[in-house]
Amino acid sequence: MKRSINIKGTEINFDRPKVMGILNVTPDSFSDGGKYTDADSALLQALSMQAEGAEIIDVGGYSTRPGASDVDLQEELDRVLPVIQKITQHSDVYISIDTFRSQVAAAAVGEGAHIVNDVSAGDGDQAMLTTVANLGVPYIAMHKKGTPLSMQQNPKYENVLQEVYEYLAAKKIECEIAGISDLILDPGFGFGKTLEHNFKLLKNFSIFRNLDVPILAGLSRKSMIYRSLGLSHMDALNGTSFLHAFALQAGASILRVHDVREAKECVVLFQSFQHGS
Repeated sequence: MKRSINIKGTEINFDRPKVMGILNVTPDSFSDGGKYTDADSALLQALSMQAEGAEIIDVGGYSTRPGASDVDLQEELDRVLPVIQKITQHSDVYISIDTFRSQVAAAAVGEGAHIVNDVSAGDGDQAMLTTVANLGVPYIAMHKKGTPLSMQQNPKYENVLQEVYEYLAAKKIECEIAGISDLILDPGFGFGKTLEHNFKLLKNFSIFRNLDVPILAGLSRKSMIYRSLGLSHMDALNGTSFLHAFALQAGASILRVHDVREAKECVVLFQSFQHGS
């Protein structure tokens, strides 16, 4: 499996998995919505996550939780651009922009973002892949089924593992044809999947290494954890850490998380486990 990406001339190696801290500057994201809606509070959170070990901060201004409402283009820009500007003024941490809109991706990279993280993998905006290729930045393409309003309304697959794998394999080819040099793929836990679908993907997560690109695992506080345990998402940290161990063992290159310190501890312990005699 490819173990690196290039960010503005710097080779980022994934021999040690990376932690991506989630920074939602939205009023309605499922875990941190409403906490960081101004640039100053968002900056403090970004600096805190960097201090705890996040190598990437993922800034999002459009909630993609199940049932989330639509946000117009200008509002998304108004949410994310001041935050990216603020972070780049005070930190050298890598920034990813979490958006499915090519206009937002281009504007965010213009303000200093280094990576585009697209939950629609280009399906939500036909200009996205060409835009990313022209920007020359790494691209994260995620599998999802349906829209945020509908994706958890009885999602069905003949074979979820095969369908997600084949989708990502086809998307890799599509990205290569578009001219994207550095690709990361994400099977999309919780995006148009039942609990059973999610656990089947995690149990067979190692198969995605055959795609020969870094793989992102977005398990943090997802419904597959808290619903399985009969808890709320606020009480899902222990379960998140437990499942992170399986993702790391299966080859995850990036953990996308709300709780950076705990995820970083998972990575450190996993590395110690790997190197134990």
